[in-house]
Amino acid sequence: MLSTENLISNISEVPREWVFEYYLKLDEKLCGQDVKLKSPFNPIDKNPSAYVFWSQRLGSYQFKDFSTNINGDGVSLVKALLNLSTRGEAAHKIMVDYNEFKLSNKEDYSLREFKVQQRYKVVSFEKTNWTTLDQKFWTQFHIGSKLLEQYKVCPLVGYKMTKEVAGEVKELEVKGRHYIYGYFREDGTLYKIYQPMLRENKFLKVREYIQGTDQLTYKKDYLVITSSLKDLMGFTRLGYKEAESVAPDSENVLMSASVMSSYKLRYKGVCTLFDNDDAGIKAMKKYVDTYGVKGVLLPLSKDLSDSMRDNTLLKVKEVLTPLLKKALK
Repeated sequence: MLSTENLISNISEVPREWVFEYYLKLDEKLCGQDVKLKSPFNPIDKNPSAYVFWSQRLGSYQFKDFSTNINGDGVSLVKALLNLSTRGEAAHKIMVDYNEFKLSNKEDYSLREFKVQQRYKVVSFEKTNWTTLDQKFWTQFHIGSKLLEQYKVCPLVGYKMTKEVAGEVKELEVKGRHYIYGYFREDGTLYKIYQPMLRENKFLKVREYIQGTDQLTYKKDYLVITSSLKDLMGFTRLGYKEAESVAPDSENVLMSASVMSSYKLRYKGVCTLFDNDDAGIKAMKKYVDTYGVKGVLLPLSKDLSDSMRDNTLLKVKEVLTPLLKKALK
């Protein structure tokens, strides 16, 4: 008789590492490290653009595919990978496959040595002077020195990162590149590095911060949540007298309930203004579903700053203004 004693009946019993190892056919066992691989959703992905990584905030493995903006946990991976309709279907598929795997494999995940590996962290940086190259980059978005100073953006000549591996501190120094910008708080604290010319590591997060918070006056009627500091500065450049703006670390990061409650108490209306691609639309829907905050999709270029680069400011404002009025009423 076939014994079912060791078979599982709840998705929580499936080791989360196994889901990624099995469905992504990883060559290595997950035991705390991050793994970079080619997109499982994009067959023409020539350079690895997907990551399986340990989330310290969630205490579990997650994935992020930068070529398609698909991300989430193991259930989300299987749902997208197998084109299933619901997370329930994906969870059921995982349990069936794991039970079959257990019948022919004896690996005990409880015995696997698991050690979360440190990631490189920025430990120092060096500021430099603005150049004509910097001026050309920012002014194409109609962002000038006044806005850059207001939001504490400064060019960097380089930065140093370190991490500890097997008790040894490893250093990585980046120096001499053009187009490296530090994003700072009013007190001089660095919270992000922006490298717009890089495909990978375009943003290096140094610490948690809702961008634009230091510049809020709380004296205006409306708040617009944008997807980036560049879009935030662009929105400020448009000169709406009754609205100000903030931006989360990225549009994929949902602001906390306590923060959103505070905004709703302080402003007559709050809306989002994210990119008009799949990731932006998905992020906008999260704010609608979670907080009842409406969103604006600007039907010009991919995001607000690109729209300001590709069109006149008058054109952007003509298209954007009625959309904002509808979302904020």
